Amino acid sequence: MRVKHVVWDWNGTLLDDTHAVLHAVNQVCGRYGRAALTLEEWRAVFSRPLIACYEGVLGRALSEQDWADIDLVYHVEYRALLDTCGLAVGVPDLLRTWSGTQSLLSMWFHDELVPLVERMGLTGLFTRIDGLRVDVGGGSKAEHLAEHLEHQGLDPRDVVVIGDVVDDAEAARHVGAQAVLVTTGVGERRRLAATGMPVVDSIPEALALIA
Repeated sequence: MRVKHVVWDWNGTLLDDTHAVLHAVNQVCGRYGRAALTLEEWRAVFSRPLIACYEGVLGRALSEQDWADIDLVYHVEYRALLDTCGLAVGVPDLLRTWSGTQSLLSMWFHDELVPLVERMGLTGLFTRIDGLRVDVGGGSKAEHLAEHLEHQGLDPRDVVVIGDVVDDAEAARHVGAQAVLVTTGVGERRRLAATGMPVVDSIPEALALIA
């Protein structure tokens, strides 16, 4: 695997936040009269764009206003548990041993991501940190990844994206990069494997694979 630069995902990859994600999802479900989901059930249905995913889970079409309301509820509930979320196994120590360069691209809001990464002592590891710069999320990472690499003048053939969902693999394929997928977040192993990208169970395994 030809790798000079790693683009890390944040939620579910470097940040161990799956319990907060599931709690927030189930608060949305409760608002719409839907029974709570287990982590396995959420992993089985998770996809982007998220509005279509929620339409399947809630069994109804969602208007733009519905989606804005869902997005608000989810993030309020998620933020309430954010202080209980720690870093994944191997972070940051193993990231410091990586011989190439690395950056961070997240679908979490940029103005909240940057101070959080700094508070956790990771800022100096990354050549660039990019989060979502819109008010309502839920879309694909593909175009964000293209811009992220362009800003750094990176050749996608030298890049591996490490993330926890199918969208990370699709974004990598979109730009011509490689991907390694970890099972630590909301991605179901079977669906991750179906992308054709390597699937591992931890950050240490991911770094060992590309070393």
